[in-house]
Amino acid sequence: MKMTAEALKQKVGQFFFPAVFINDTEENIQETERLIKEHNIGGLTFFHSRASAATNYESKKKVVFNDDSYQKIKDLIVRYQKAACTPLLISIDAEWGLAMRIEKTPQYPYAITLGALPSTKANLVYEVGKQIGLDLKTAGIHYNLSPLADINNNPNNPVIGYRSFGENKKKVADFAVEYLKGMSEVGILGCLKHFPGHGNTNVDSHLGLPVLNETLEELLENELYPFIKGIGNNVDSIMIGHLAVPSLNDGKNTSATLSKPIIETLLREKLGYDGLVISDALNMHSVSKLYETKGELEWEAFNAGNDILCFAENVPEGIETILKNASPDRIEESFNRILKAKEKVGLLNDSFAATGELNFEKASQLNLEIAENCITKVIGNSVSDLVFESQKNNQLAKLSLYKNVENTFFKTLNSKLPSPEFAFENLEISDISSIKKELENFETIIISLFVPKAKPLNNFEVNNEVFVLLSELLQTKKCIVYVFGNPYVLPLIPNLSKASGLIEAYQDFDEFQKVAGIYLLENKNYSGSLPVNIDIQ
Repeated sequence: MKMTAEALKQKVGQFFFPAVFINDTEENIQETERLIKEHNIGGLTFFHSRASAATNYESKKKVVFNDDSYQKIKDLIVRYQKAACTPLLISIDAEWGLAMRIEKTPQYPYAITLGALPSTKANLVYEVGKQIGLDLKTAGIHYNLSPLADINNNPNNPVIGYRSFGENKKKVADFAVEYLKGMSEVGILGCLKHFPGHGNTNVDSHLGLPVLNETLEELLENELYPFIKGIGNNVDSIMIGHLAVPSLNDGKNTSATLSKPIIETLLREKLGYDGLVISDALNMHSVSKLYETKGELEWEAFNAGNDILCFAENVPEGIETILKNASPDRIEESFNRILKAKEKVGLLNDSFAATGELNFEKASQLNLEIAENCITKVIGNSVSDLVFESQKNNQLAKLSLYKNVENTFFKTLNSKLPSPEFAFENLEISDISSIKKELENFETIIISLFVPKAKPLNNFEVNNEVFVLLSELLQTKKCIVYVFGNPYVLPLIPNLSKASGLIEAYQDFDEFQKVAGIYLLENKNYSGSLPVNIDIQ
């Protein structure tokens, strides 16, 4: 039986997942409602605001903090679902929880932090996936565009870094699968990204096109390993990254998102994957500037083998171009995959309901347990003896960098280790030379570095003056350094190898600060290990 042109058009609409923004104008919201009604689109991908969307990462647009984003997204989802005649599949990037996109929601540790856990504690990664799934459910979201299956084997990677479980392919694969299983357990769809592997790149694909020079053999040996494991565990979807792999693409520098050999030949045929394939955001500069004609990019992405066109900016034109060029069989294939995903989450029989409340207490307990198992001793033995001895002789001081002395770490230590405290908060309000002068009177210093940013841009926004101060202290004092932040900051600290103690604590959460303090006071052993290779100067 031949399908009518209208029925076919309704099906093609299902491939489109435009971006929507929690903090948006009424005018824009009505525009989205119109898109949903007129084009029968399949789903939506939520971002916090236009200023925070993918390609604006490095722009100067200020992301405005909004206290009621969580309530707003709940209300918007209800409103958008009302406008839809086919229930919408609602997706979001929630790699470390809704907090990645929404203020005042539970935040879980970054993947790099989880990567520091011993393999025997993989159950904690499962729990993180499960809790994030439950949080998504409370808002009415069905589909988490995570976790990353990227192996972070390039320290200069500007965009993956802390979002990857690390550089051990087996651990990355196992932890990604645990996270997926946790979400699946509570009925939330997951997604492995960014196929065929965005770890070994030094270009941010939001802004330019990274090129991977590996051969297929090398990729099968490393980058593709976690994806293959995910496929073996029936991952719901795989996101294709905006990266070129000439060896898989007749030597051409075409983005994987637009490459039939990478999606159809490698992923579908060679690796045997039949689940949903979703493109990375089509507004990203590595692909969005390639085609003059509206709709052309959407067609090329669909033709290459993507089922879902994420962040598609030209919906009506994209639908027309696909209708004009695609075979009904190919349309049917993608449509059925999307239908299957909607069935799995209970969208088609109305069994999915936004249920439950955000559970901050559960998140906090889980973060505490993760901290107890992932904080890593990098340098030093028996530092507890050293600090207690120094304190007895009035030779101990504490220095907090980028947080005031009221931080949880210092408060925890002060129960048994009171000593003079100093803080550098920022260049405007703190004077480094007077801090340096004050510290001359002490022999041992506990330094807590609260790394300002998780991304490596501009040295994680650590001021050069702070590196100079650290370097001098490390050469002249007994320093026990606690780093609450991305471990990739460690190689930037000059003379760090001279530290009497170095503890990598990964997150600045209260739970991590508390555990770091207790472990020092009680001289406990740490069970975490660095998830990436780091060369300490």
